[in-house]
Amino acid sequence: MNFIDTHSHIYLEEFDADLPEVIERARLVGVTQILLPNVDSTTIERLLSVCNEYKGYCYPMIGLHPTSVDGSYGKELAIVEQELAASNSYIAIGEVGLDLYWDKTYLKEQIIAFDTQIQWALKYNLPLVIHSRDAFEQIYEVMKPYKASSLKGIFHCFTGSVEDADRLLEFDGFMLGINGVVTFKNSSLPEVLKHIPAERVVLETDAPYLAPVPHRGKRNESAHLRYTLMKVSEIYGVSPELTAEQSTMNTLKVFGIL
Repeated sequence: MNFIDTHSHIYLEEFDADLPEVIERARLVGVTQILLPNVDSTTIERLLSVCNEYKGYCYPMIGLHPTSVDGSYGKELAIVEQELAASNSYIAIGEVGLDLYWDKTYLKEQIIAFDTQIQWALKYNLPLVIHSRDAFEQIYEVMKPYKASSLKGIFHCFTGSVEDADRLLEFDGFMLGINGVVTFKNSSLPEVLKHIPAERVVLETDAPYLAPVPHRGKRNESAHLRYTLMKVSEIYGVSPELTAEQSTMNTLKVFGIL
């Protein structure tokens, strides 16, 4: 049974002590690739280092995370643009989007940065990996003008309602990223997921964050994706093998380079 972790930050310092073991555990449970979204200019070097060390297994994205947007966001965007122009190794633009959970001070700047990176996704024909936290309406409004475009990608860490899912799935080229939250006892996601076609779902960890049950509250890692996979297969009433196959096919639709 093979499957792909579409969103993992295993290049962060939380993995400095045991990254080879983390990779080996992921391989042993059937994770065939790990896709790594960037955060900002401070993480590019670490990101590329891991992807070079595990070439063909870990794949880099480039983007500016909304929580890293502040008054000097222009400098950060310039670095992303420079990386895009200089390299063919990035498989997506991410992670980008809007985050109003922590701070609303730079909403205007977040929107400009998000829209700019959407345009780059179209220019370079790359998928977009979108972060949205307490910003569903704003995300939808920014993306609405691009509904008829060739834009494709993933709405990372989807935890919304059935209505939210319906509106996001209006964007034909996009999948919803499901992670460990679906295993949480108090999560409404299992009920929502029953209304989402399996053909529009991909699996992710968001490691080191959001570890699934039975590891909730601990450091997450790509090997734990199997718990999310098992829960998703249970919700859809199909075998884990079928869920693994379907989610892999969905991932390949978005990231053709794999």
